[in-house]
Amino acid sequence: MTTNPLNMTAIKYSKGSTLADPDCLIDVEVERPIPGPHDLRVDVNAVSVNPLDTKIRGGQVAAPDSVDSLGWDAAGIVEAVGENVTLFRPGDAVYYAGSFDRNGSNAQFHLVDERIVGHMPESLTFAEAAALPLTSLTAWQLLFDRLSVRRDKQPVPGSLLVIGAAGGVGSMLTQLASQLTGLTVIATASRAQSRAWCLAHGAHHVIDHCQPLQAQISALSVPPVTHIAALSNTTEHWKELAELIAPQGKIGVITDHNSLDAVPFKAKSVSLHWEMVFTRPLFGTPDMIEQHHILDEVATLVNAGVLRSTVNHMIHPLNAFHLREAHQLIENGGITGKVVVARSAVDSVKLKP
Repeated sequence: MTTNPLNMTAIKYSKGSTLADPDCLIDVEVERPIPGPHDLRVDVNAVSVNPLDTKIRGGQVAAPDSVDSLGWDAAGIVEAVGENVTLFRPGDAVYYAGSFDRNGSNAQFHLVDERIVGHMPESLTFAEAAALPLTSLTAWQLLFDRLSVRRDKQPVPGSLLVIGAAGGVGSMLTQLASQLTGLTVIATASRAQSRAWCLAHGAHHVIDHCQPLQAQISALSVPPVTHIAALSNTTEHWKELAELIAPQGKIGVITDHNSLDAVPFKAKSVSLHWEMVFTRPLFGTPDMIEQHHILDEVATLVNAGVLRSTVNHMIHPLNAFHLREAHQLIENGGITGKVVVARSAVDSVKLKP
């Protein structure tokens, strides 16, 4: 912590660096940012680390040159607000994913537009809440906005196939689909641990994505696969997905590609949908405030016990050394759920009993 009240501690990253580089992530002292008209200045208590963080640090994904700090998931307390803020006030507990074109949440204080922030679930700790925003927004927008699945528990004659269901987005998508829709949820996982994780988060069936998918699905007594969420290793499964999806089905993709051939889906009139969680804040879309509404709805569902946090690895305190540890866990692969770095052990204690 800095002793200058006008400054703060931030964790800066070195663009194109590996974890072997001692300067890949470093603690620095910088000026405390001043909120813009719609900004909250959040006192950050916990952040989660996503594959996006490691990809930007490693140079696989380019971030704007103005971005010095990573981190697109946070939970904390509103410390100050901009002049036009109406949704929050100092002292409110919040959680959010931020925007791709602004400095990330790996800092003592962080600026974020109020329209993409939610009231933190009262039933969770800061660490548990920090695991939710990016994956919840991605899963919600993919399922309900892109794939146009109805929020209705009435059984429907269709199945949702989730490729890579044990990861952060997959864990939330599985919960949302099984709890809020009538679709049969078929998850993919290749290890016993990840298979158990998928079942615990609501999957009706789990198949192995290291084996041919069509034969495994054919062996199940399930409705046709009308919806597919391609969350990982999409190109490896692309040809088979075109074969197993039902005519007039929908496929949603979140993975990064230089190109992706949609022609194999033409004969079945299958629609292809991209989901990028930062689209609304990045382009300042007229419905940008929908992310605020989604996060508030997720908080309500969490408090009601319908959804739960997917944190599975917790580290503290929040500094460059421990963020490097979190990045290593992500780069090693094969983990279930989310990796969270909290400011202190206290941030793992619930706000309310």
